[in-house]
Amino acid sequence: MKIVAEKIKEWNTFGNCGAVVGATYPLELKTIRKVLGDNVPILIPGIGAQGGDVEKTIKFGTNKEKENAIINSSRGIIYASNNKDFLEASKNAAILLKDKINKYR
Repeated sequence: MKIVAEKIKEWNTFGNCGAVVGATYPLELKTIRKVLGDNVPILIPGIGAQGGDVEKTIKFGTNKEKENAIINSSRGIIYASNNKDFLEASKNAAILLKDKINKYR
């Protein structure tokens, strides 16, 4: 993984590269963020149903300004309910995640 991050940093001469690192691997996320520096965005799936830790994701995946990470939860939101309250349940799940992310930013 570190080798791939080094290649991304090398190839990012025009600011058009990013990385994808799962939230379920926080130590790898920490290593990759360190290699990539502050300017490369990281898409971070694995929050929600997969059990990624939001606090560690923010701590290790964001830059010095606590930015440049796109934190994703798919199943945790789209499957918040399979009943008639789906719309409200998915809305509430998204709001709760946003608030939790901002708590650690």
